[in-house]
Amino acid sequence: MSAVAPVITIDGPSGSGKGTVSRLLAEKLGWHLLDSGALYRLVALAAQRRSVALEDVEGLAGLAVDLDTEFPVIDGVSRVYLEGDDVTLAIRAEECGAAASRVAALPAVREALLERQRAFRRLPGLVADGRDMGTVVFPDAPLKIFLTASISARADRRWKQLREQGVDANLDALYRDLEERDARDAQRSVSPLKAAPDAVEVDSTAMDIPAVMARILSLIADRGVQ
Repeated sequence: MSAVAPVITIDGPSGSGKGTVSRLLAEKLGWHLLDSGALYRLVALAAQRRSVALEDVEGLAGLAVDLDTEFPVIDGVSRVYLEGDDVTLAIRAEECGAAASRVAALPAVREALLERQRAFRRLPGLVADGRDMGTVVFPDAPLKIFLTASISARADRRWKQLREQGVDANLDALYRDLEERDARDAQRSVSPLKAAPDAVEVDSTAMDIPAVMARILSLIADRGVQ
């Protein structure tokens, strides 16, 4: 019988730092990385490109099934391609993120992407970043992290990030957007955002990335996840 690749899931709300932590952890362990949020952003971007309305559930589910995407690493940097185009930056735009949050609330789209996400599980292991990785996609993961932070901290981080990119942003608007996303993610009928019963909650409100990494690496060592 072939060995089953171990999985570490890192779930949490937008802006909690799970994307950065997941990428660094995958690099540290030499494991594969699943950025599940990128898949929903890709569906949203594909919908925009093909003029598929966000209310067209059947059309969006069809896009999810046939999504032509690649995640190559070029010169040591992870890139995201959609239909042959580099959309690494495009899927990180605020507009795309807001649309992805609406797309992710649709059961048909989530079902269409489920097996695609599970296919990322390969040896030597996988770090899976998302909102339902530990509850739905990989319920047998030996280590599940629920990474959270206050809305104020998350809004402030996003504001600073946008300012560093030269993008003018309103802190109050970012706060309201995060509130709306949190409510939508937590209240959706399928795979709502919540910690798995056996997840370890890590509150990053007063922690920097190195401190979060140290905490997770300690958990990995304690549980012998390798």
